[in-house]
Amino acid sequence: MIFPHISDALKTPAIVHLRDNLYLARFESMKIYSTLAAVKELLARGQIGPQDTLLDSSSGIYAYALALACHKYGLRCHIIASKTVDPTLKLQLELMGAVVEPAASAPNLKMDQQNRVKRIEEILRTRPDVHWMQQYHDDIHYLGYREFAELLAGDFNTEKITLVGGVGSGCSTGATASFLRAMNIDTTLHGVQPFGSVTFNSQHVDDPDIIIAGIGSAIPFRNVHYDLYDFIHWISFSHSRSGSVELLKNYGVFAGLSAGSCHTVAHWCRQLDPDQPCVFIAADLGYRYLHAVYEQYRESAGVASLQPTMIQSFDEMHLHWCCMHWQRRCDPGAAPGRVATAIQATAPAV
Repeated sequence: MIFPHISDALKTPAIVHLRDNLYLARFESMKIYSTLAAVKELLARGQIGPQDTLLDSSSGIYAYALALACHKYGLRCHIIASKTVDPTLKLQLELMGAVVEPAASAPNLKMDQQNRVKRIEEILRTRPDVHWMQQYHDDIHYLGYREFAELLAGDFNTEKITLVGGVGSGCSTGATASFLRAMNIDTTLHGVQPFGSVTFNSQHVDDPDIIIAGIGSAIPFRNVHYDLYDFIHWISFSHSRSGSVELLKNYGVFAGLSAGSCHTVAHWCRQLDPDQPCVFIAADLGYRYLHAVYEQYRESAGVASLQPTMIQSFDEMHLHWCCMHWQRRCDPGAAPGRVATAIQATAPAV
């Protein structure tokens, strides 16, 4: 197949069979799906034009995806970058034409995220040509994952599937599960979170080694629709590192730290229903994590030896891995019924 732009070639994952009913969806950069569809839809609606600048905050994956989408459609791109954006990625973004502005220095990831949002608000007050993409809040980012759901439905031709992925902004796992269920595929969704994230109320548990900010949050995200999730897992850096290292050693897959989190979880939860495929998401490649994760491989445990503690309340939560049967219930602070409306809004094809 000949592609019109590199983003079209990179967006689709490879589906890899690892063992028995365990499968990997290996992305080079997962959020290309959502940014391409979102930008295409915004252009079609007339909400953005050729001279506009698309602005957002990112810890890495979304920045790369948005820069590629802007490159494809000839738009300007401005990224307020987390401290987790490394020099290699920063240079890539700038050579594609993006403005990469580091967020104000912060002592922790929570303050880093808050500083990025504050800077976006400052820019919006003075730049009418800027469109804030709001990857955390605008459900236009759900649209692109229809293609991923269709890929899974076509490859597996199954009535039931287990999907494991990082919660993050809520779009990749929430949208994919929604579209699969709309195709009458019984989808069990396992969401993965780091400790310290406010999204599923683990902010009271500190993991001092955390560097997987992208799958958690220090602020509420409107794109996280709580009653799409069947199980929620909170997992530490060390258990995530074990998953990443074993993914490379056993299967030759060099992926990021969130892929390690999901691998550890999926290795366990595939046993809950061994007759249906269990697919976990590897959202990016492992280069950003070479020093912090892979050079420490001798400290990693085998994932087969790792087990979650099943909990029924947030007060029971502790390092290094807890799991709650979430049962698709709303967040304790959310208004009932808002999820159905949000999901219906993502239903039109793009």
